[in-house]
Amino acid sequence: MDKKKSLTIDNYLTPHYIHRSNWLRAAVLGANDGIISISSLAIGVASAGTERDPILLATVAGLVAGALSMAAGEYVSVSSQTDVEQADIEREKKELAEMPEEEMQILAQIYERRGLKKETALQVAKELTEADAPGAHIRDELGINEVSQAKPIQAAMASGMAFTAGGILPLLVTFLAPVKGMEYYLYGFTIISLIVLGTVSAKTGGSIVYKAIARIVIWGTLAMGLSALVGYLFGVNV
Repeated sequence: MDKKKSLTIDNYLTPHYIHRSNWLRAAVLGANDGIISISSLAIGVASAGTERDPILLATVAGLVAGALSMAAGEYVSVSSQTDVEQADIEREKKELAEMPEEEMQILAQIYERRGLKKETALQVAKELTEADAPGAHIRDELGINEVSQAKPIQAAMASGMAFTAGGILPLLVTFLAPVKGMEYYLYGFTIISLIVLGTVSAKTGGSIVYKAIARIVIWGTLAMGLSALVGYLFGVNV
């Protein structure tokens, strides 16, 4: 006699990727910026000179400054979002304490606009208010939840480390590639790196691979092309 398998809700859930959006956005942005920024910088310097040392110096300086700038910028930006969210949460808690009935009606109206009948919406609002009034209002009135809530430290670390990881790749090229024609080695290696990054980010986020690759390669090529142009226009022998 076969044993019956006990089924839970997890057996019916399809995988979703939205919970990865915060750190994935920061990581992809950081890695993309690291690869393109450092490659563009190295290409610009390589196009203007004929020696390795200035290229290495510019690349290392750009890598350090860029990683710190990305991490700090991401932290400040996301912290500002956190401050706004926290202020809204405190305001909502105060309103719940001062006028609970009015707030429950607001919650009921939200559910009614989403498609529930008036009586059902009011009943749902009452039950959620009794269970966790602040949580219900923060989630459904303010639109703040665990997925969307800003996390400054997480975003800063993901962005800074990703920039460093991305920037190290073109730095290795400046160490190993011949000085003559180095900009072409940098461009080719960077395009390959961007294709890999686009593929990984699309797979991780569950999005379409070719779209991610196309936009990341197009913008990367444009940035490096303009950097090379500047290097050639203002090139000097160093």
